Amino acid sequence: MRLAYADPPYLGCCARYGHDHRDPYGCWDDVATHAALVDRLAGFDGWALSLTSGSLREILPLCPDDVRVAAWVKTWCSFKTSNPAYCWEPVIFRTPFGWADRGGRSVVTVRDWHAEPVTLRQPVIGAKPPGFCRWVCHLLGVRDGDELVDLFPGTGIMGRVAAQGVLL
Repeated sequence: MRLAYADPPYLGCCARYGHDHRDPYGCWDDVATHAALVDRLAGFDGWALSLTSGSLREILPLCPDDVRVAAWVKTWCSFKTSNPAYCWEPVIFRTPFGWADRGGRSVVTVRDWHAEPVTLRQPVIGAKPPGFCRWVCHLLGVRDGDELVDLFPGTGIMGRVAAQGVLL
């Protein structure tokens, strides 16, 4: 299977990333840029997409009808000036094998939520912790021999976790 994970600059957060508008996308403050990313994900057998709870309303309608939404619950995160605090992130995902029958791809039941604190002191804004990456691999049912493409590798943690053989 050819699978993908995308953790792009979040909608409305382009300035945090220095307004870096590299091809094949444009400004991440523009919903059309996220629509182009969802179109690119359609070329994979399965995929997962990280986003903010505040942008879920705008990005979910861009996705196919057979996606699901999972939650990364941040057991520790920086409290900004918002109340209530933003302590979870949605992950939209689409598996290659449907929901009723996992096609023998997994021997474990995977929860549609994961609880883990945010990473600290990372060189990339929004870097994900290793446990989060393992959970995404489990959501997608990644197994040996599958190709997992990290479209926004940042720190490279998703690739390192996948290379450790933590796959199903």
